Amino acid sequence: MSVMRTKSIEQSIRETDEPDFALKKSLGWLDLTVFGIGVIIGAGIFTFTGKAAQAYAGPAIAISFVVAAVVCGLAALCYAEFASTVPVSGSAYTFSYASLGEIVAWIIGWDLLLELALGAGVVSQGWSHYANLLLTDMGINLPDALAPKSDSNPGGQFNLLAFLLIAALTALVAWGIKESMRVNMVLVGVKLFIVLFVIFAGLAYIKSANYTPFIPDAIAGKQSEGIRQPLIQWLFGFTPTTYGLGGIFTGASIVFFAYIGFDVVATTAEEAKKPQRDLPIGIIASLVICTILYVAVAFVITGMVKYDKINPDAALATAFTDVGKSGYATLISCGAVAGLTTVVMTLIIGATRVLFAMSRDWLLPPAFGRTNPKTGTPVRITLVVGLIVAFIGAWLGNHIDLEEMVNIGTLAAFTLVSIAVPILRRRRPDLKRAFTVPFSPVLPIVAALASIYLMLNLSIETWLRFLVWMALGFVVYFAYSYRNSRLSGRAKEGEVPSLTST
Repeated sequence: MSVMRTKSIEQSIRETDEPDFALKKSLGWLDLTVFGIGVIIGAGIFTFTGKAAQAYAGPAIAISFVVAAVVCGLAALCYAEFASTVPVSGSAYTFSYASLGEIVAWIIGWDLLLELALGAGVVSQGWSHYANLLLTDMGINLPDALAPKSDSNPGGQFNLLAFLLIAALTALVAWGIKESMRVNMVLVGVKLFIVLFVIFAGLAYIKSANYTPFIPDAIAGKQSEGIRQPLIQWLFGFTPTTYGLGGIFTGASIVFFAYIGFDVVATTAEEAKKPQRDLPIGIIASLVICTILYVAVAFVITGMVKYDKINPDAALATAFTDVGKSGYATLISCGAVAGLTTVVMTLIIGATRVLFAMSRDWLLPPAFGRTNPKTGTPVRITLVVGLIVAFIGAWLGNHIDLEEMVNIGTLAAFTLVSIAVPILRRRRPDLKRAFTVPFSPVLPIVAALASIYLMLNLSIETWLRFLVWMALGFVVYFAYSYRNSRLSGRAKEGEVPSLTST
């Protein structure tokens, strides 16, 4: 059997009815839109805006958000077509299994784990910075070793706040998807209020001088030397710089992290009541709403504080402290705590659904993915994902910068999904498609090229780590998954294998 063996879409859909692997269909288009907003609006606004503006793009970070949104928009169209055609849990992993073959599906699934698990851990650290600000305002000071690591606390070793957050959210996600969505709905409402508050309250404190220069002159900087320089600079012999036009695109590659929510919506396809209608609405609506809010917040924050003075750890709250509004800063910290909570929760849900799909295909042990009859959720997978995310957020993230690793995994998945759209159309023109990407195959190809370009703007260090991660993935695939897949022809007694479509 070839590693390029594909799994029929009909079989993927039939497997959703297996009692041991059935998920509850309880989500509507509003749930999915709120779900998308819940994960998209978070780290991008509350933390990455400040980091990218300070280190890479200056006030032009607003342009960086637009560039990243355009790339995401192109990929979103591809995801919407796939999700409405193949309404099965697993997102890009499931889509590629039906069009590009098992080995590509494994690569995408492995990428998605990188994106979602690391993303949840990274965002939990951003959450902990705002939560620690609130505790400090209340007179509660954690020991340095247990407090979030930052420039003011370089001695942070174990992030206790991030660990407690992840433990609580893992229990909630294991309890049930609908219960998780109810909590998500409330917290998203709080988050949107805070974001709108930042925009309208911050307008009064904008100083036009802070926008000059809007695109700072390119300069040499430590962020772009040696293996920390963008790969594209090294490949083509560019002088390593930050800011300038190159800084805008590097900034776009960094804040791209802020948009990963819409593809998480696709991981819940199997739990949507009317996936053909609801998924495209949820994916595209959440992306459009969040892009508008991102650009507005970036414009306000860089107008309130000179870009090189922005606090990269808690940009929104400290911007108001800098203009003498500490009360506003406390309110914003509360909103950030609520907002980032939803991001971590939805990323954990996304990671569990990808692992669930891979287990159902026997690329991972099948018993690992069985759903609990009471909760209708894959409890074992949820607990394992929670442990991994807790390790990343509480310890690993204190010692390694992981944001760019999340981005490169996401962009790699986007590239392959974009390529898969015209391939599946050619192979299966008979499939009913509730939503179609316009101007195919041109737009999917443009989406793939745009994703590759943003990947090239990430650092050499990130690429090296990514290659190590992918090498580990290939070891797991050939050591276990290839021989035990449903498509391997080696079904165990009492188990019914899937049929190949080729």
